[in-house]
Amino acid sequence: SKPLLGFSCFRRQRSTSQPSTAMSSGVQVSDECVTKYNGLKLGHESRYILFRLSDDLREVIVDKVAPKDAPYSDFLDSLPANDCRYAVYDFDFTAEDGGQRNKILFVLWAPDSAKIKPKMLYTSSKDGLRKK
Repeated sequence: SKPLLGFSCFRRQRSTSQPSTAMSSGVQVSDECVTKYNGLKLGHESRYILFRLSDDLREVIVDKVAPKDAPYSDFLDSLPANDCRYAVYDFDFTAEDGGQRNKILFVLWAPDSAKIKPKMLYTSSKDGLRKK
């Protein structure tokens, strides 16, 4: 069984300048990633999206899009045991005051068993993905 994950919520910061499409590691983000993320954020079209680096390690691409009714266990099972991934998860919960809340969680999955080069690339590229 996979361990529980620690998540961090993020808010997209507004900027007056156009963000660069290249990250500090030189990795680009595909337009499909932005389109799928906006569908999750604005339309709640899916429960989560997994992103991965392309085979040539030059671009972040969509790996999997889960339907809105996908359980959390499906998300955990979708994370590879020996490779890294980025994920956004549409988390619904009930606050202490009883109100329904929703947060979009960003996850950088980098298990200990992953190779060092992908870990370094994913870590150095995550801020560029979050900003785009």
